[in-house]
Amino acid sequence: MKKIGFLSFGHWANHPAYNTKTAGDTLLQSIDLAVAAEAIGIDGAYFRVHHFARQLASPFPLLAAIGARTSKIEIGTGVIDMRYENPLYMAEEAGAADLISGGRLQLGISRGSPEQVIDGWRHFGYTPAAGETDVEMGRRKGLEFFEQLKGIGFAQPSPNPMFPNPPGLLRVEPFSPGLRQRIWWGSASDATATWAGKVGMNLQSSTLKFDESGKPFHIQQAEQIRLFKQAWKEAGHPHEPRVSVSRSIFALVNDQDRYYFGQEADRTDKVGILEADKRAIFGRSYAAEPDQLMKELAADEAIREADTLLLTIPNTLGVDYNVHVLSSILEHVAPGLGWR
Repeated sequence: MKKIGFLSFGHWANHPAYNTKTAGDTLLQSIDLAVAAEAIGIDGAYFRVHHFARQLASPFPLLAAIGARTSKIEIGTGVIDMRYENPLYMAEEAGAADLISGGRLQLGISRGSPEQVIDGWRHFGYTPAAGETDVEMGRRKGLEFFEQLKGIGFAQPSPNPMFPNPPGLLRVEPFSPGLRQRIWWGSASDATATWAGKVGMNLQSSTLKFDESGKPFHIQQAEQIRLFKQAWKEAGHPHEPRVSVSRSIFALVNDQDRYYFGQEADRTDKVGILEADKRAIFGRSYAAEPDQLMKELAADEAIREADTLLLTIPNTLGVDYNVHVLSSILEHVAPGLGWR
C-alpha cells in the first residue's frame, strides 16, 4: 500500500445529527477537510458524484477550489458518471482544474451506477445511439473524453478567427499534459477491469462488485485486480498502472468511535441485487480496536493487491470528527500493516 486517501459521498440533509445541513455546508466542509487531511499526511481527497440527490454532483468547481487551497494532496473523483457528461466540455473543465492544482487531479470515471431517477441522463440531453445501451453510451463517452486528453488537434480553424490561431487543427483548451495518465475507470466486474487495462486507464474498485464466483468479496476483488494488471501488461502500456480499492474502516480508539461504529464490528459481506438481473456482493465494513483491526485488514487480499486505499468517511459528522477518523488510521493502524 503506497497511498491512503479518503472518499466522501458528500451527503447533506436538514437532520439534527448532521453537521452538513445544506449543499453549501457540504461543499465548504469538503474543502476544509481536504486542507486538514493534507496537513496530517493523507495522500488523496476523493469525492463521489451522484445526480438528482442531496450529494455532491458537480465536481470540478470543488476540485479546483481544493487545488487552490492545497499543494500536495491528490484530488479526485470516484466516480463521474459519463452518461451525464459532454466529453469535450469535461476535457476543458478537467484541464483547468488540473492546471489550478499543479497536476494533482486523479479522475475516476465510469458508466455510472443506478441513479435517483429513471434515465436521468436523458434530462441532461443525452440519448444512446441507435442500437446502443446506456451502459455502452457511458463507456463510449468515457473513451471520447480519454482521447481528448491526448491533446491532438481535430477541429478545423475558422478562416476569420476572433483571435490568431496556432497552425493546424485545434484542440480543446486548456490542455494539461500528464492528465491522461491520471484517469481511472470505476469497475464493478472482471470484464470491465480487463477492458480498462487494455485501453490504459487506471482501476478503481469500490466496496461492491458483481458477484461472479460466490467467493468472499475481497478475494473476488483481488482476482479482478489481477485480471486488470494482466491486461495492462499484455497491452504494453509504457507507464505503471495504479489501482485503488475503497473500504469503510474505523479504528475504535475512544467512546465516541464506539458509539458511532462499535455496532459494525461483526459486519460481514452482503449479497443483493444491484441491477434488475445482476447479483452483487458488498464488502464488509471494518470497525475494531486497532490491534484487532490490523489482524482483519492483513487478511484482505484486495488491499494487498492495490497501491491506493480510499477510506469512505461519514462526511455528515463534520470536519473535526473525520480528521480524527483519518488520523486514527494513520497513527494506530497503518504503521503496523506496513502501509506507506
